[in-house]
Amino acid sequence: MIPLHKLAKLPLPLKLRKIIKFFGEIEHRIRAGMAVSQTETGYLTELLRFLPQDAPISAETVREVAAALADSDRANLLRGLNALRHILLAETGQSPADWDFIDAEGALDPRKRRSFPGMRVYLEDIRSPFNVGSMFRTAESFGAEKLFLSPFCADPNHPRAERTAMGCEAVLPWERLSGDAVEELGCPLFALETGGTPLRDFQFPLTGIMIVGSEELGVSPHALNAADASLGRVSIPIYGAKGSLNASVAFGIAMQAWTETLLK
Repeated sequence: MIPLHKLAKLPLPLKLRKIIKFFGEIEHRIRAGMAVSQTETGYLTELLRFLPQDAPISAETVREVAAALADSDRANLLRGLNALRHILLAETGQSPADWDFIDAEGALDPRKRRSFPGMRVYLEDIRSPFNVGSMFRTAESFGAEKLFLSPFCADPNHPRAERTAMGCEAVLPWERLSGDAVEELGCPLFALETGGTPLRDFQFPLTGIMIVGSEELGVSPHALNAADASLGRVSIPIYGAKGSLNASVAFGIAMQAWTETLLK
């Protein structure tokens, strides 16, 4: 902890970064169920006294955090510190990404995951590491047994993919396969693509492989032909002017619908 008299002399941008870092550290300790020492509590209390003079934060917000400190109310303190930290982030021109949020779960335990045998996914040429990481997280959350990645898919071990997956790439089995190799598995196939059966009417299989295509080009003609010769295509009805969804968002919607079918 930097002494307050030294903190007060720092240029505002550097001062705010120091405060943001300290708030984040305390948030992490609270989320992890760790004790916050009296020294840290006292430091926070002192820090709040001059904070309104240096940043565009309402006095009411600061009073709420101070009250939570005085009452040892960890839930209110956590929410108050989080609000202050994000206000300061905005003031310094920073916009948090999904991976910047504090993850209280830490390392995932593979023994705790529940999966549906036969629920598999083929990611075909997903180029964005962010989307690959997001799809790993979604697939793990909805119980996929395994992911197959095309040779041109972004690497799940890319730093951006890992940060978005939040550990799911380490507990969800995956391997790279060509489209022909996936077909040779002999498993029923269906494609998440436009022009197919609406989501609410599609008969999701107990065992099958969902093909999710490139962000730019969608599912390849070859993979579409294979899906059409098997279980067909599933489509998500949309009603806006854009007419399309982010690939990872569409994947999440489809995975939730498939899981609901398997739970019946």
